[in-house]
Amino acid sequence: MSVNRPTVLILSSDPAFARELAESWPSEADPPEFTVLDEGLFNELAGEHYHLAIADGSRPESRTGLKQALRSAGKPAIVIHTDSSTALARSEGSIIELRRDSPADPESYEQNWVGIAALVGREILQRSIAETRQRNAETARAAVEAEAVLGRYMIEMRHNVNNALTSVLGNAELLTLEPGLPANVLAQADTVRNMALRLHEVFQRFSSIEKELSVVARESGKRPSAQRAAGAH
Repeated sequence: MSVNRPTVLILSSDPAFARELAESWPSEADPPEFTVLDEGLFNELAGEHYHLAIADGSRPESRTGLKQALRSAGKPAIVIHTDSSTALARSEGSIIELRRDSPADPESYEQNWVGIAALVGREILQRSIAETRQRNAETARAAVEAEAVLGRYMIEMRHNVNNALTSVLGNAELLTLEPGLPANVLAQADTVRNMALRLHEVFQRFSSIEKELSVVARESGKRPSAQRAAGAH
């Protein structure tokens, strides 16, 4: 999931519904992208890429199917409806339902519902983005920790590997000095010797990297003290 430019899917056959939502969306540096789909095509939701859906549920005959499709999609959704027998707002799993009219002040709420839906939608997106970033950070940290464990193991084992390589190299050298061996055997012994030398160079590089990292760690440990000393002056 991209956390830079989320997509808001507006489900409505009313052009004014989508236009008012987009126009009422709170100003921000990187606003979401809006995609419009007829709410009657809710069965096609599975193929849509979006992060939040805002659906026009004013048609009672299609609202149940619409909610089921949104629930199956498993993504956050806001359903706007006009059912006066329900609460102004209620949450059901990943779906938030907002009533479009209010018996107390129908005219005022009718004018403001779109702004309320936009504000709620922005909060949902911001939370979703934050959760995605957290998951990405945890995944990256787990990968770094796994690589660190592997690196420590390789450094700890380099002495054993070097000892084994020394033995392989010594025996290969002896074979090349053995008189009367066929040319193909000598060539194979020389190949073993060269590969052992190459592996030895690789593990020598591990030792160099370990020393470099140790120097960096020591320098990093000194910096805070040096900064505090400079600040004191």
